Amino acid sequence: MSGQSLLASNLLSVPVLVFVLGVLAALARSDLRLPDPVYQAISIFLLFGIGLKGGHSLKEIAFSDFISPALAVLILGTLIPASAFFALRLIKNLSRADRGAFAAHYGSTSLVTFTAGLVYLESRAIEVEPFATALLTLMELPGIVVGIYLGSRGIKASVKWRETLIETLTGKTITLLVGGLFIGYFASEVGYQKASPFFIDLQSGVLALFLLHLGFIAGSQLHQMKSAGVRLAIFSIFFPIFAGTLGVIAGNFAGLSIGGATILGILAASASYIAAPAAVSLGLPSAKGSLALFASIGITFPFNLLVGIPLYLEIAKLLAEVM
Repeated sequence: MSGQSLLASNLLSVPVLVFVLGVLAALARSDLRLPDPVYQAISIFLLFGIGLKGGHSLKEIAFSDFISPALAVLILGTLIPASAFFALRLIKNLSRADRGAFAAHYGSTSLVTFTAGLVYLESRAIEVEPFATALLTLMELPGIVVGIYLGSRGIKASVKWRETLIETLTGKTITLLVGGLFIGYFASEVGYQKASPFFIDLQSGVLALFLLHLGFIAGSQLHQMKSAGVRLAIFSIFFPIFAGTLGVIAGNFAGLSIGGATILGILAASASYIAAPAAVSLGLPSAKGSLALFASIGITFPFNLLVGIPLYLEIAKLLAEVM
């Protein structure tokens, strides 16, 4: 299938169309937004389900196969937020703390972008390494720490490192992903098969509802585009392309398959809007966190969903051919 066909197929997929429906509903001032308890329940379902599936898959691999990809993730988790921090020096109206907040958001990962990437690859029968969820979990923390560190240097107010790390490590994202990984790994085959019809088989449909909610939020925030400025909008699109390409290259050198390198590119290109905002509010209270959150969910997330995911797949295929 050509790159154009892949892009057209992605644009007409159910997750993308549901996201667009949410955007249109917000622009039409509809009340389509999911109630907060439903949104929280869906996020818990996705986080635990992804961890459970990943943990069960880890039974099939040797630890030695995981070392190189894990090192690649740790390097990316440091390099990407640092690159974002220094690239944002081109935007003059951002303070050091603001740039640190952006670095934390773009250095961390997006569960929903990751899930959408998995669904996209599975629909095309492209296999991904069983430890992909472990890579997601491993990449969550370094970007946040590096972003807050860079943003706090030279600021008189001391960073609440202990509270920030505790908030990140014990927050919903890490707790459910790591908990799901352990449960999936240690659960018996019979126990896993009994739970999988609910937590695994329903993921695509539940993801669609989550994207409906996120589409509504993105549509509701479109008015912030004017205040964000053209340069910030350009950063929110082109930096993920840079980071995603870097992730695909790192995955290729780490020995990952085309699907695995694509997923690592998707993780590198994604931006957090769950774990990072909570950590930034503690670590960099003077930063304009809402601006970083808007760029993440209002620009970068739709771009990755519509264009980025098939783009990183094509880059992974091209690298596999030439290397």
